[in-house]
Amino acid sequence: MDQSVIEKMLSTIAGITGKVEGAFNLRQNGQGVERYSTENVKIVSKTDRPGIDILVRPGTRGESVHIPVILTESGLDDLVYNDFIIGEGADVTIIAGCGIHNDGHAKSEHDGIHSFKIGKNAHIRYVEKHYGEGTGTGERILNPTTLITMDEGANCEMEMVQIGGVSSTIRKTDATLGKDAKLLITERLMTHDNQSAVSDVVIHLNGEGSSAQVISRSVAKDQSEQVFHPIAQGNAPCHAHIQCDTILMDGAHVRSIPEIEANHSEAAIIHEAAIGRINNEQMLKLETLGLDEQEAEKIIIDAFLD
Repeated sequence: MDQSVIEKMLSTIAGITGKVEGAFNLRQNGQGVERYSTENVKIVSKTDRPGIDILVRPGTRGESVHIPVILTESGLDDLVYNDFIIGEGADVTIIAGCGIHNDGHAKSEHDGIHSFKIGKNAHIRYVEKHYGEGTGTGERILNPTTLITMDEGANCEMEMVQIGGVSSTIRKTDATLGKDAKLLITERLMTHDNQSAVSDVVIHLNGEGSSAQVISRSVAKDQSEQVFHPIAQGNAPCHAHIQCDTILMDGAHVRSIPEIEANHSEAAIIHEAAIGRINNEQMLKLETLGLDEQEAEKIIIDAFLD
């Protein structure tokens, strides 16, 4: 595989264009190939199954962790378990993501199971990007599972992005929030051709004063299919807001199924869902500025997903 292809994929999914500062672990074609730990962030291999443990020392602040995964071999089926233990009072950024380059005819698949244990008053920003490319007819499949446990006062911001080229994905997210914990999940997704995407999100607001917000923005083109099924379960005095917005194009099919459940009289939960086509007035305005239809459409979609 041409090294330039690997460098391009690292740049796309993890923003890596040169030397990485901070802790780093690169997994390629089912094997760990490069790793670096810092004094405050330790990355160690699991001994009982494929994957790593990322251990962030309590009080760590301002550090970043990069854990990209790349598949460049057709026919590969990769499964990995990564556990993140975030110490009390820490504040770190974690950049993950998986890129599949498939030039063959066999299916290539990566399934990642990520578990987060976020300590008291800790804060993390987690960015995960998925991307597929290649000239082959083989499928490019990505199935991430994210399990989150948040202690008192913990704060978690998660940005989940699927850029394009992924044949199918089933994303499962399950979060449990303690007292005064705050969770923000932002999902951005584009499907095209005959691709399919399913996103299941379950949030258990168990702690008094906990809050969660889920924002999903997606674009479905051609004959692709999407299903978004978020569930917010209020089991204590809490707040939650679910918002799903989709642009539907061509012959695509989308189902948005927001679900809210209140098991406490002081649980306040709101959901909103909207599916529609590109606004004709926006298209016309851009076309009057000299853009053709495709250029105008791209600008509107990029702004919507930004």
